[in-house]
Amino acid sequence: MKLALLSDVHSNLHALEACLLHAQTQGADRIAVLGDLVGYGAYPSQVVARCQALQAQGAIVLRGNHEELVQRHAGMTPGSDLSKDQTLGSQTSAWTHDQLTPAQRFWLEVLPLTAHLEQCLLVHASADAPEKWRYITDERLAALSLDAACANPEVRYVFGGHVHHPSLYYRGTGRQLMAFKPTAGVAIPVASHRRWIATVGSVGQPRDGNPRAMYALFDDNAGQLTFHRVAYDHMAAARAVREAGLPEFCARRLETGQ
Repeated sequence: MKLALLSDVHSNLHALEACLLHAQTQGADRIAVLGDLVGYGAYPSQVVARCQALQAQGAIVLRGNHEELVQRHAGMTPGSDLSKDQTLGSQTSAWTHDQLTPAQRFWLEVLPLTAHLEQCLLVHASADAPEKWRYITDERLAALSLDAACANPEVRYVFGGHVHHPSLYYRGTGRQLMAFKPTAGVAIPVASHRRWIATVGSVGQPRDGNPRAMYALFDDNAGQLTFHRVAYDHMAAARAVREAGLPEFCARRLETGQ
């Protein structure tokens, strides 16, 4: 099985389609979307519809924190406490809510937080408390997530998103996790006698100074994980954000990848 792992699409239809096409050229035969389908970008309804179609074709789709934000901001009025939250996610969630149909909002609300697929646990954030949206930013936090997932002895791999950058950690003979810095396009041996935890980056909103979209491809037969960067029309995606009247910073971030 070649499993394409996409996360943090953030309503960026241009980037999603580019990554799906690239994954097809790499021979992917299964798709997993690891949450944060919406937020920040100009095409929430179109991205949700695309992911619903992928799910109907056998893809795994998970819920992320931005799906939860859409539900929290339902019916938000200008004077409400939530409207005073000035995070970018909160600034765009009420607009996103209004772009979605009731059926799409319900579908997002009932998406699972985790999924098991053979030796893999899929999650948006951290497996030890997926509903708390913890960021996997270092070896200690990665270990908490990996230990929770591996309470199931069949699990050898944990794949998530949320942090918007790629990372890979593994446990060898000892208890200490080791970090491995991935290089885009270079296959990494990930033998199943070890346990691994990876964050796959962001399809729709990279934040490392490179505007190219990110996703990863896991080949369980070959025992390899490859992190990919995919060029797409990020300037068109940024223009769409401006035309939608969303915060300017969301457009600039797509243009610069920061």
